[in-house]
Amino acid sequence: MTAPVRMYSTAVCPYCQRAELLLKARGVTEIDKIRIDLDPSRKDEMIEKTGRRTVPQIYIGDTHVGGFDDLSALDRDGKLVPLLAG
Repeated sequence: MTAPVRMYSTAVCPYCQRAELLLKARGVTEIDKIRIDLDPSRKDEMIEKTGRRTVPQIYIGDTHVGGFDDLSALDRDGKLVPLLAG
């Protein structure tokens, strides 16, 4: 079982798609996707919570990971799988 994953994203974001592929490759079966292109109020929520304006913004459990580059760096450093394990 993996920690819950929440990702602020848009339909056309290539980094969102890459993040989803990486997470699935590491065993994540479910991602709570918050589509800020469909609900602009959620974009304001994302900016308030993360201080960032770009997508994806990824949470694993209560930990704000950041965007795809941050997620990828965690994976390269061997820290993503333990974070997903909770």
